[in-house]
Amino acid sequence: MNNSSTEHNETLDVIAVGAHPDDVEVACGGTLASLVRQGYRVGIVDLTDGEPTPNCPSPAVRIEESQQAANALGVAKRIQLDLPNRKLFDAPEPRIALAKVFRLYRPKLVIGFGDKTPMASPDHWQAMQITDGAIFYSRLCKWDDPFDGLPPHTIDRHLYFRMALEPDSIPYLSHHITVDITETLDAKIKSVACYQTQFAHRPGIIDRVRAAAIVTGSAAGVQYAESFAAAKPFAVQDLMKTVIDPV
Repeated sequence: MNNSSTEHNETLDVIAVGAHPDDVEVACGGTLASLVRQGYRVGIVDLTDGEPTPNCPSPAVRIEESQQAANALGVAKRIQLDLPNRKLFDAPEPRIALAKVFRLYRPKLVIGFGDKTPMASPDHWQAMQITDGAIFYSRLCKWDDPFDGLPPHTIDRHLYFRMALEPDSIPYLSHHITVDITETLDAKIKSVACYQTQFAHRPGIIDRVRAAAIVTGSAAGVQYAESFAAAKPFAVQDLMKTVIDPV
């Protein structure tokens, strides 16, 4: 497990999980940047290094791009689990590896893939299942050996993201949340642009990411937004605080 910091005793409020470096940026980079600005500690976990790809000379280059992207968003930690790209598959071992991260950093919220991405990498669907399993494994007691003695941790909330270039909602999930990223769209775009090896040969990608944010935002009456689906319904106590912008 490669970590952008040598410190392992700090907690994170939010962890976003992607199959490859650039998944999280495209899906929810604006929301992560917004959370950072609001004072939350945010982390990203890439299950694989995303390599090989046609235009990237080495995994080290992709990792450097991913760190630049993390810096653009302001996240506190970026963790790479070294699982196999193109051969990522849901199994106990990947679930345990990710659950160790959850037990170590003890997030309140985990955000990850929520659906298949047809004609794109099947790693995305496997990442969803690994994340679901790791959230469950994280809270299990009386099973200490696989987790290096890290204590169980129950994650309070789990949200699914959808890729910015995919449909705006996840059809089989009924509880969607829209996050206004008008103030942080530029940070999202900057983070995506860090991946020169992935997107320089696709000059329209930035316009498509921006357009997706416009479509999502227009439905909610804001300029730019990202949407998420709740893994299961959850209740709130203060309806006014929830539905009326407090700032």
